[in-house]
Amino acid sequence: MIEKIEITQRFNFKRLNRHYECFTIDLVNKNAYYKISERGSGDKFLQENSLCDDSWIDILVDLRRKMTSKIYRLSDDKIDSFLHEYNKLNLFENFNSQEFSYFEKIELIYSCNVIIYSTDNYEEFSFKTNFPKNWKDFGEILIDLFDFDVLHLNYQKQMITPLFYDIKNDGIYLNGSKLDIKAIEFGHYKTYPYEQPNPRLIINFEKNTIDGYIEKELTSRDKEIILELLEKYHVYCWIFDDYHNKSNTRDPDDLEGYDWYLEIVFENNAIWHIFGYNDYPDTYVCLAREIIDITDMDLLEINTISSNDILLFEKFAKLKIIDK
Repeated sequence: MIEKIEITQRFNFKRLNRHYECFTIDLVNKNAYYKISERGSGDKFLQENSLCDDSWIDILVDLRRKMTSKIYRLSDDKIDSFLHEYNKLNLFENFNSQEFSYFEKIELIYSCNVIIYSTDNYEEFSFKTNFPKNWKDFGEILIDLFDFDVLHLNYQKQMITPLFYDIKNDGIYLNGSKLDIKAIEFGHYKTYPYEQPNPRLIINFEKNTIDGYIEKELTSRDKEIILELLEKYHVYCWIFDDYHNKSNTRDPDDLEGYDWYLEIVFENNAIWHIFGYNDYPDTYVCLAREIIDITDMDLLEINTISSNDILLFEKFAKLKIIDK
């Protein structure tokens, strides 16, 4: 029999703005509560003045506001009903858990860890992109039980993950329709001596502007080139482990080097976000080199990557990119 379920969720926004929470459902003591709250050091960084989009701020503030010390009481009838509905889901049947640590070299906008304590067993499941097939149904069961959105399904609709979106090499799809891009933001900065993660490049598709290292009007040809590069180097798929072979193979030479983030905002303010600690997805260097060829500027700053790491990026990129 299940005795306790711990659901730990981690949200990442703009590198310093994080939200950690653990909601514990204690069926033995017939209650539920938030067990931990680890919020990083992001409060001081909420007010930025140069952003491609600030919709994440509302999400972060609301996530924190919903964390309370309230104890949710559970009757025997509610527990029996919950267990009945939960067992019907077979939530983690044939599920492949994704291993990841508290400190990841490449992190995504969302990750989750679920621990299920039973009378004679203990199971742990982790995921970032490989959501359990009935995760949304599980979320609805929890809404009925506690009268609030424990799994934040409402905000999951605003974050680009495979839970609601189809992520392909050529773009992000929702219900079969490809989403238009509103803006792209890229930041690259030193970790020692410490720098704030200010954006280095902001491309606004609605205002037709490029700001940062390059300041110019965004032409229709610029848009075509940008979209072609995103597709050619499978940037939308960087959130998948299949594009982190280099980071899983070898640590970078300089552990006190450079951090970075890339954010793409789509229509309806849907946010695609990834950031790294001195390491990058497999096709990053290939993309950076082509950008150098086009702009004559090292906008993605591959000059900060060691020659040994460059060789590994080249090796793994070849496995991903097929020359046309």
